[in-house]
Amino acid sequence: MRTSIVRIGNSQGIRIPKVIIEQCHLGPDVELEVENEKLIIRSASFPRQGWEEKFKCMAEEKDDSLIDGEIACQTTWDEDEWQW
Repeated sequence: MRTSIVRIGNSQGIRIPKVIIEQCHLGPDVELEVENEKLIIRSASFPRQGWEEKFKCMAEEKDDSLIDGEIACQTTWDEDEWQW
């Protein structure tokens, strides 16, 4: 499919037909990348999506304590070996 670059204020853009947006499963946010002089448009990733629910489950299971809390209290490395 061929399209034109259009002026959008001080920027430029392209119009992506609805059919292509649906075929690519693009959402309201996208990531742009240039690779070998090609523009790649993909759905934005949300790496922390779902964390809130996972944290709630951890708290309910009492599995939300600090892992290194006990270890940090058992060492004197900061006082003995760290050079300030």
